[in-house]
Amino acid sequence: MDAHVAAGALGRARRAVHMPGVFPRPVTERDAMADDERNRFTARAARYARVGTDVSGVAAKMLAARMFGRELDSEKNAAEITAVLGGLKGPLMKVAQLLSTIPEAVPPEYAEALAGLQANAPPMGWAFVKRRMTAELGIGWEKRFASFDKTPAAAASLGQVHRAVALDGTPLAVKLQYPDMESAVEADLQQFAMVLSVHRRFRPAIDTREIAEEVGARLREELDYRREARHARLYRMILGEEPGIRVPAIRPELSTKRLLAMTWLEGRPMLAFKEHGQDERNRLAETMFRAWWHPFSRFGVIHGDPHLGNYTVYEEDGRPGGINLLDYGCIRIFPPPFVTGVIDLYRGLQHGDRDRVVSAYETWGFKNLSNELIEALNIWAGFIYGPLLDDRVRQIADGVSPAQYGRREAFRVAQALKQHGPVTVPREFVFMDRAAIGLGGVFIHLAAELNFHDLFNAAIEGYTEGLVAQRQLAALGGAGLIDPAA
Repeated sequence: MDAHVAAGALGRARRAVHMPGVFPRPVTERDAMADDERNRFTARAARYARVGTDVSGVAAKMLAARMFGRELDSEKNAAEITAVLGGLKGPLMKVAQLLSTIPEAVPPEYAEALAGLQANAPPMGWAFVKRRMTAELGIGWEKRFASFDKTPAAAASLGQVHRAVALDGTPLAVKLQYPDMESAVEADLQQFAMVLSVHRRFRPAIDTREIAEEVGARLREELDYRREARHARLYRMILGEEPGIRVPAIRPELSTKRLLAMTWLEGRPMLAFKEHGQDERNRLAETMFRAWWHPFSRFGVIHGDPHLGNYTVYEEDGRPGGINLLDYGCIRIFPPPFVTGVIDLYRGLQHGDRDRVVSAYETWGFKNLSNELIEALNIWAGFIYGPLLDDRVRQIADGVSPAQYGRREAFRVAQALKQHGPVTVPREFVFMDRAAIGLGGVFIHLAAELNFHDLFNAAIEGYTEGLVAQRQLAALGGAGLIDPAA
């Protein structure tokens, strides 16, 4: 590839990842005026009333305990916070789950309690479904489907999914966003920012402000189902020729900002295959590895939420044939230099090259690193990269449960940061960390035994930053996520 072409692509890719312009046209003020579910004060106030009293009450108790020198019962407070979040629809629960994976972002007692939260709030009823479908597709929307199931097939934190059949006979998954989610996002992010600010006063080892900014940006993206549709198109382009991986096709004529229709991919939960033979479980884990690392190492894109509910397994002749990737709300697009930093850190750890390791941390956005902070970060890097550096067939973490994956290392990092911090976690790190922990959890559930070293080196073979930039620019333009002429 010509060096000038690569350099130009790299520059455009850096701008593209951060540029606000996307296709189709941006929402105008007139659109917003017609949107009765936009971020509204009255809806935010209602959300504050529902959530704020309990969350604020726990935060106030934390402050009072410190003010009067009383011992804080962290386990009890963690249980109270978890109880508040556990029955909610909306973003606050998703934020909590995310923070549970980042060392010292919240106290260990909180991390363990929050990690157990599941999106199991009851679904909305048929009255809501009719209102949502009428608002998005108009009166008589039922005539645009051959059939539409009244009972949801799945319910999550921001919306629920119904099975349907298109007029041409194609089975569909139709995702409906819950009402007033834009207001809920803003209200919940402010509530959690308050809890984080209290935590910073107690345990200042990690500055969580950039974490909060990153989480807020990604959650706001998740609310726009038009963007999720473009993410799905991006993944069909990236993974279209990868064996064993299926990505749904979007039906744009049945999709809006709050309604997303895509082809239904038949499959069974990943955990249904825990008792299958080692070869089949290994094949599923290897496919998961490729589904995650191929987009990142070649296009600078990751699926930021490898939760078990976002994948199913399709079967061929009664045997697992591969995986279905179902959800594209939480997709993170990185500037190509960040990808280079990930690979440089691997090479630095592999060869004991401290200068390369430190350069990688700085490329990621870590600043003012002392020797002690570098050593603390190396604990976490050693945990994440350990299986990739170990050239042998192995499990991802021998004898560790999915719930405890990374806990011991997180505790060691936390202890080191308390002594030598604070450190500001750069926002690009947040979903990279979340995805790595989630992917490792899947491998543990499957008890997969693989040579992760070989798999990773195959994924990064022939890597150059300029080539990633060129691929990324073309893929984002093709998916409608950027204007390729910009």
